[in-house]
Amino acid sequence: ALVGVDLELAPGETLALVGPNGAGKTTLLAILAGALEPTEGTVERHAAAGFVPQRAAVYRRLTARENLRLFARLERLPDADAAADAMLGRAGLEEFADVQAGSLSVGQRQRVNVAIGLLGDPAAVLLDEPTAALDPRQRALLWALLADVVARGGAVAFTTQNVEEVDRHASRMLLLVDGAPAFAGSVAGFREEVGQAPDEGFEEAFVRFLARRGDARA
Repeated sequence: ALVGVDLELAPGETLALVGPNGAGKTTLLAILAGALEPTEGTVERHAAAGFVPQRAAVYRRLTARENLRLFARLERLPDADAAADAMLGRAGLEEFADVQAGSLSVGQRQRVNVAIGLLGDPAAVLLDEPTAALDPRQRALLWALLADVVARGGAVAFTTQNVEEVDRHASRMLLLVDGAPAFAGSVAGFREEVGQAPDEGFEEAFVRFLARRGDARA
């Protein structure tokens, strides 16, 4: 699924993993999180990482509060109840804290999913398409939470199909095509590489870059 990918995730940065469907983004993120073992190559982890998978990893019969308390205990946080309650407030989950996860909307479950990944203030947070099920207000809250991670010296890596999020929130990007890096560098560097025109949107430039690569391979 991946060929020749070599990257580092450094403190204080936000890395976007982007590319067409099937490019290997989710596979790479799962390997970085330790949820999937690579068949070749190595991964070095120097700090704890919070992982937010695309499919919400919550127990549907437990409430949002109970899910957070359970995962806080699994993380061996000193005061699991206090950590869960604090995260409910930070993630804006108080209004349905005591509702079973199975009764929550898809977007609400995703917010619980994100909150679980942020428990214990991990040094790195890895998120697989975290905004896919969120409305605009929920997306704004998510990016504020992730900005706090970076502000305290942590690192964030996320996959997305909304490339405008890359332009808005990422400091660096890795573009995968057929499992291999097609571009790695800053967002400003990508604009220069693709020759983005002043009146051209980032998504348009992104699509044009992929089309150009397809023509080169033909």
